[in-house]
This record gives sequence, structure tokens and C-alpha cells, in this order.
Amino acid sequence: MGGVVKRAYKYRFYPTGEQAEQLHRTFGCVRLVYNKTLEMRTRAYATQRRSISYAESSAVLTEWKRTEELAFLNDVSSVPLQQALRHLHAAYAAFFAKRARYPRFKSKRKSRASAEYTRSAFRWRDGQLTLAKMDAPLDIVWSRPLPEGVVPSTVTVSRDAAGRWFVSLLVEDPTVEALPSVDTAVGVDVGLTSLVTLSTGEKVTNPRHERADRRKLAKAQREHARKEKGSANRAKARLKVARIHARIADRRRDHLHKLSTRLVRENQTVVIEDLTVRNMLRNHRLARAISDAAWSDLRAMLEYKAAWYGRTLVTVDRWLPSSKLCADCGQLTESLPLTIRTWQCPCGATHDRDINAARNLLAAGLADR
Repeated sequence: MGGVVKRAYKYRFYPTGEQAEQLHRTFGCVRLVYNKTLEMRTRAYATQRRSISYAESSAVLTEWKRTEELAFLNDVSSVPLQQALRHLHAAYAAFFAKRARYPRFKSKRKSRASAEYTRSAFRWRDGQLTLAKMDAPLDIVWSRPLPEGVVPSTVTVSRDAAGRWFVSLLVEDPTVEALPSVDTAVGVDVGLTSLVTLSTGEKVTNPRHERADRRKLAKAQREHARKEKGSANRAKARLKVARIHARIADRRRDHLHKLSTRLVRENQTVVIEDLTVRNMLRNHRLARAISDAAWSDLRAMLEYKAAWYGRTLVTVDRWLPSSKLCADCGQLTESLPLTIRTWQCPCGATHDRDINAARNLLAAGLADR
């Protein structure tokens, strides 16, 4: 808890034409190596019932570079290609551990365009970053300073659908310190009308970022659909749609960061419900609103911030009937449809559905702890 932690600092940068061309080429080679290796491993298991190790796939990559057909792989740094093999190996490990689905092929249009460089593939000098195969440092906008004296161990370069370039620097941050202990604990119930309801009775309104820009997004999508496929105007229209999506995502992420930081700073223990958001998204009437609320992102932020700052995050079993259980007497109500937001227990207590659920989550979390 606290102390030195691995932390990524993400910045926007503006490449020159030559740098952008080199990075585009690198992204394409990374995607090609990943897909060809995935195809090779899938075929080997289907036909021979054997798995291919990272060492074997690395040797095959070397052979590919010697062929005339794939000789262009030598034009980019070898490190991002090796990192692609490591990422695929990690994806298989997660699949066999039943933490993720079977690895999927990377799409040129849908997958994230990125490349990862380790220490041997970049130069960090006097606060300037120069990648392998490049002569000039990247023009990075230093929106916040790096901790003094740190040196990046890994650099990830990416480009989003809106055409923005980003560089993420992974460093060991010695400035993260555990917060002073406090005596407060809070239960957090997530929802759609209120993004979160706290056991203290406070409700944080759901900003509904996607709904706020829904008309603008729908108009841009209609304009995109009317453009001729393959035309320059269609590419411009697609970029306009992507920029609206990026604006929505940026605002949502900013709000979740502020909320999660506040919860972690103000409370020693935070209790949440262990929801399976993936299953909940199968409800097509609520899927759009659930995706916009981004409960999974909020949980992820709470997890790593609690670890950083010496707080405790407790997850309660999703099958706990937190809404139907009276927080005063413990009596269980048999039926409580979602349309009922306020209800009265036979013991005489009147409950707000969400506040009651947050109180029950807090009690169950403290009991489990």
C-alpha cells in the first residue's frame, strides 16, 4: 500500500509526417504478426492438438523476416513485434485461466492501433523521447510533469479513431503515499438515474454523457451513411463521428476519475456490489444506458486507487438481495419491481430503494471483512 507503484502517464503528441508514416507502418506490422501467430497457434491445436510456446513463435517470426514476402517486417523496430507475441501469449494464459475469451484477430478499422516499446527501443534523454527507427524526438504536450528523476520502463504509442496520437509512459512512481487513516466506511450502490447512491444518503446524478450528445451523434452518423463508400468525404464524415465518440468518452472518464478519487480519499473502506455487467448488457432495453454509466470502469478505478492509497475495497456477492432487505430490521420483501423506488417495511420503516441497498451493502461488506 502506497510507496513505489507502477504508474502510466499518458500524453498527447503531434508527430511529423515522417514519424506518422513510420508509426502507421509499425501498427500494421504489429497487427500482422499478432494475427498470423494467432492463426498459426489455432491451426496447430486444431490439426495436431499441440500448443505453441512464445519461444517457438519468436523463432517463426525470425523466419518470416527472412522471406521475400514478409521482408518489410525488418523496416520497423523488432521490439513492438516481440511485444505483440508476448501480448498474445498473455491472452492465451488468460483464456486457459478462464479469465477471458479466446483471443480474437485484430481488425484494421476496429482494433486499437498501438505499439509497445521497451527500454532497448527508445531513448530518454533530458525529458525528450526518441523511438527506435526515428531521428527526432516526439513533440509531446507535457500536460502534467513526470515525477522527478524517473525513467520510463515501457512506452506505448497509440492513435485513436479520432486521429489523436498518444504516448503512455510506464514509470515507477515514488510519490504515491498512503493517505492518513480515517474512521469512515461507505456502501456504494450503482444505478442509472443516480450513477451511485451512498449509504450516507447522498446520490450522485448520472451525467448521461452519451445522451447529451445523442442528437449530434445521430446527425453525424446519418451524414456518414449518405457518403459514397471509399470517398474522401466519407472518411471526413467518419472522423467527425469518431470525434464525437471521443468527446463523450473523455467526459465520462474525467467524471469517473473525480468520483472514484473522492470516494477513496474520504473513506477508509469502500463497499461495492460484484456485478456481472457483461450479462446485464444482454438486456437490450438497458444496454445503452448501462454502457454509458460505465460501472466496470468505476470499479477498476476504485480497485487500483484503493491499493495505491492504503484503502480497502470490499466486493459483496451479487446475489445479496440488497434492495429487498430492510436495513433496519433485516426482513426480506418477497417482491420489489424496479418501478417501485420507495417502499415500506412491515416494521414501519420507509426506505428509498437505492439508499437501502447501499446501507445493506455496507453492512454485508463490513461483516465479510
